[in-house]
This record gives sequence, C-alpha cells and structure tokens, in this order.
Amino acid sequence: MATWKIDASHSEITFKVKHLVISTVSGKFNEFDATVEAEKDDFSDAQVSFSAKIDSISTGNEQRDGHLKSADFFDAAGHPELTFKSTSLKHISGSDYELTGDLTIRGTTKPVTLKAEFGGIQNDFYGNTVAGFELTGKINRQEFGLTWSAVTEAGGVVVSDDVKLAVNVELIKQK
Repeated sequence: MATWKIDASHSEITFKVKHLVISTVSGKFNEFDATVEAEKDDFSDAQVSFSAKIDSISTGNEQRDGHLKSADFFDAAGHPELTFKSTSLKHISGSDYELTGDLTIRGTTKPVTLKAEFGGIQNDFYGNTVAGFELTGKINRQEFGLTWSAVTEAGGVVVSDDVKLAVNVELIKQK
C-alpha cells in the first residue's frame, strides 16, 4: 500500500459562490491536509481523507471572512474543520475519474460526488514521486447547515445556495 500526502505548496482548495445573483465571490482555504492510500498506480483503489481548517478561509475581504467563520456560516469555534472521507474513486475513461465520499461541514455529513481529472505521475526535482489531480463539483450549502440568508430590497438573494468547488492537488508519494 502506497501512502501519498498532499503538497500544500503546490495545491489549492477553492470555492465560488454567486453574490446577488450577478457576480461571483471566490474563496480558498489556506490550511489543509490530505492523505491518499492506494495499491494501484492508477489510483482506482484509492482511499482519500482530507481536512481543511475553517479559520484559514480567505476571500480577500476580512469582514466577509469573519462572517464566514461565525455561527452564521461555518461556526469555526464549534466546528474548526471540514472533512472529506472517500467511499470510492471510479475510473470513467482516460484521465477522468469520479470521486465519491462523505463531506462533513459544521457537524453535518452528506455524500458528495466530484469529477476528478488525473494529471499523471512525475518525478520532481528532489527525487520525489508526485501525482496530480484536479477536482470539480458543486454542493448546496443549505444541506450542510450553512443556512444564513438575506434578501435585498428588490427581492434578490444575497448569497446563492450553490457552491462550486475547484480543487487542485499535488500528492507526494511517501518513502
């Protein structure tokens, strides 16, 4: 069984959500960890575990970040991490996979399926074996207890329920 760890300096965990239905706000988590265990070189039997620290959320706006960390949204004090534990990684064709697992946010666990594109395996400049994946998907924030909402005077929704996820990871095979 090979163990792979995420290389945080070559990875990013990002999300996008519609604001006022007309624009998109992007954010990311700056502190995260992941481990992948796999027997097969194509990762088709991989087990993935991932966590991100809620206090590391960054949208480029301190006031908004503070609101996201509050009990209105992620409740960082009560639920300091979000986690993901895979239940399957299915090879679709070529470099396309489907990653399914249990995502836990704010104490609520729901199954999610993400599209995964396998970038391949290389050796880096330091003699490490590295692998890359790009994952995309969408979740409904309301299903995870992120229920804060507001409506503008004109009746528009301030924050969309749909959150798009974009995850780029580089993994280092442990020796």
